[in-house]
Amino acid sequence: MNEVIVKEDIKIEDMIFEVRGKQVIIDKDLAKLYQVETRIINQTVKRNIARFPEEFCFQLTKEDVNDLRSQFVISKTRGGNRYLPYVFTEQGVAMLSALLNSDIAITTSIKVINAFVAMRKYISNNLLEQRHYKDMLLRHDKEIKLLQNTFSKFDTFSNEIFFDGQIWDAHSLLLDIFNTSKESITI
Repeated sequence: MNEVIVKEDIKIEDMIFEVRGKQVIIDKDLAKLYQVETRIINQTVKRNIARFPEEFCFQLTKEDVNDLRSQFVISKTRGGNRYLPYVFTEQGVAMLSALLNSDIAITTSIKVINAFVAMRKYISNNLLEQRHYKDMLLRHDKEIKLLQNTFSKFDTFSNEIFFDGQIWDAHSLLLDIFNTSKESITI
């Protein structure tokens, strides 16, 4: 059996991006992982197009490529590419490995699929944490507003501090409070 050599220093998660709301890996990165030329990947897709619906694999548009370039995912090369790259979802990677059917493709596909799963878990956990923080902030925001409303009622009398011997000033303030009340005063 042939020895399978997959480069361990490559972080597959760094090759997975979101395009059109889907997590994908670009054909040239997949080819690098499978240790084949990009054209081999694309020929395999074209020869088996029925096995690659849009949920598995799709070709990027110029707009998609520009968006990825702005994120520094796809570099601008002199002369440009002759074609728009294909991208593969997790299911597309699984289908491609079955068609390439080499030891490297099988081993690499398992690692790539595990990377997709890890990314999904990471995103899910972050969304749960964000939801928790948002709920906590909303709850505290409501409590802060309630306290602000409560203390704002005391603003008109908050500057009144009396010391020994200022009985007249205290009586005067009490009379003002009684006069401003409309129906009753609760103490």
